[in-house]
Amino acid sequence: MKGYLVTLLGIACSMAAAQYDPPIRLRGTVESVAWPSLIIKERDGKVTALTLPDDLGIAEVIPSDITAIQPGSYVGTAALPRGDGTLVSLEVVVFPEAARGAGEGHFPWDLQPESTMTNATVVDLARSSDGRTLTLRYKDGEKKVAVPDGVPVVTLRAGDRALVVPGAHVFIVAESNDDRLIVKRFLVGRKGLRPPM
Repeated sequence: MKGYLVTLLGIACSMAAAQYDPPIRLRGTVESVAWPSLIIKERDGKVTALTLPDDLGIAEVIPSDITAIQPGSYVGTAALPRGDGTLVSLEVVVFPEAARGAGEGHFPWDLQPESTMTNATVVDLARSSDGRTLTLRYKDGEKKVAVPDGVPVVTLRAGDRALVVPGAHVFIVAESNDDRLIVKRFLVGRKGLRPPM
């Protein structure tokens, strides 16, 4: 469980602006795995080789729903800006309590062009004609985010190596070391679920 908590905190922190080298975020499908070697096919079709550390923590991404987002929830949401300054959510991660406060803030994200990520606490929630409008508060400010019906909502739980199989969809944060890509954070979906972040 300790490793899982460290993984959760690391995932939340990796969903934050880098202060030094930008993180290497990879989204794709497992092509093959023979620990410590992992081959994935990224969403653009590029095949990438990575190294899996022995002590790597794995988090499983599991489906949730919009009713899991409540005042006081700590969430991360990728979103696109509207002309009026509000944001429209592309996905929402409802973090387990163990990850509260990690990676807090609002910063650029690379899910889509011009997308952002906000890790923050829900301080207000209002129903709208097409979903919910969230007021998210973080240490340096506040954002309003519209979450339309149908936007993917997920949460995280402890996973294990049995999830790392060909065909599994993954979200990976890696770092370059001596011309190798070392996996630092590993999120995986089960039974075809794509980590939406």
